[in-house]
Amino acid sequence: MVTAVEQTVHARLIVTAGLSCDFVARLGYRPEDPFAVRLTFPAEISLDGTEQTWTFARDLLGEGMLAPAGAGDVHVWPCGPHRTMVELHGPEGAAMLRLRSAEVRAFLARSYAAVPEGAEDPRADLASLLVALVGGV
Repeated sequence: MVTAVEQTVHARLIVTAGLSCDFVARLGYRPEDPFAVRLTFPAEISLDGTEQTWTFARDLLGEGMLAPAGAGDVHVWPCGPHRTMVELHGPEGAAMLRLRSAEVRAFLARSYAAVPEGAEDPRADLASLLVALVGGV
């Protein structure tokens, strides 16, 4: 059985030029939702004092490690060799985060070990599942 992948990442919330806040966030991946990753912020940095989670495509995070990626509410891009930027847009406004690229790469490697790229679609192994269900008949 493949288990969920979780990893803490050091993050910096960039409020304005010269004003930022360092914190520890969590990246999460669940094989039962194979296309998505979750980025969870601790309660102490959220506007309403509760833990907040953003869910977006695992591919977006991987692509954004190499070149600017994203459309809509989530954008990811490399910021030099050691940092990755994540920009989030919601009803309350926008947030700009800087993550350590090594931690993001380690998380992605673990998520791809759990569910390899291209194996996310549960229909991909439908023939094997059907054979198992009907006993090879």
